[in-house]
Amino acid sequence: MGDRAEAGREFISLLGILEKLRSPGGCPWDRQQRKEDIIKYLLDEAYELADAVAENAPDAIREELGDLLYQILFISSIAEEESGFDIAGVLALVSEKMIRRHPHVFDSLTVNSIAEIADNWVRIKNEQENNHEKTGFFNRIPRSQPALARAQKVTQRAATVGFDWSTSGEILEKITEELKELKETARLGQPDLMAKEAGDLLFSVMNFCRFIGVDAEKTLQETTSRFIARFNYLEEKLAREGKTLEAATLDDMNRLWEEAKERGVGG
Repeated sequence: MGDRAEAGREFISLLGILEKLRSPGGCPWDRQQRKEDIIKYLLDEAYELADAVAENAPDAIREELGDLLYQILFISSIAEEESGFDIAGVLALVSEKMIRRHPHVFDSLTVNSIAEIADNWVRIKNEQENNHEKTGFFNRIPRSQPALARAQKVTQRAATVGFDWSTSGEILEKITEELKELKETARLGQPDLMAKEAGDLLFSVMNFCRFIGVDAEKTLQETTSRFIARFNYLEEKLAREGKTLEAATLDDMNRLWEEAKERGVGG
């Protein structure tokens, strides 16, 4: 785990920097931030870290880990001012949780497979959650997750109690039905209903992905990346032809788009 003493000194130093920034003589911007303000930065840093990991870029991973840690400490500092708990309490709570959820390491439980470990994790997690006040069947699924990921988790949870489709064919029929309804609202020119039906169609497509074992969020991310790669290709080709995106015709762009597809650009 590296030099723990050095890590501890750096951690304390960072806490001191944050404390100084939040102090009366510190930075006015930092002093006025609320937890709700910092959340958006935390999410941005988490996504940037995910990109760095996907690119397997060690320097970027190190930097983004630091940025993410800082946002966590920032929220913890504000919470200490408002609620009284500090980062030590945060660390103690997560340490206790990790020990409790690994009884095969920190206690005498015997496991025979990774699947058993995963099952125990879910069981212990659910037992702990059942000790807290609950507000609904889906209360533990974060509302702030990306929409597709949240939708897939919601339907996965519903499926655990049998509320699910019987076959993927049934979902395909539902997709056809929702597409028909969307076309009808579009024909009538009803924006509010079009938005609702578009949402229903997206939800149905997500359900199909989940049912066949596909991560809808990951699939859409890959499709978006493929679109970007092919668009970058056509932009570069247009530049070689002495054209800009703004000056190119739709025929120009469609021609190069099909060429990018034929060449397998973006996978």
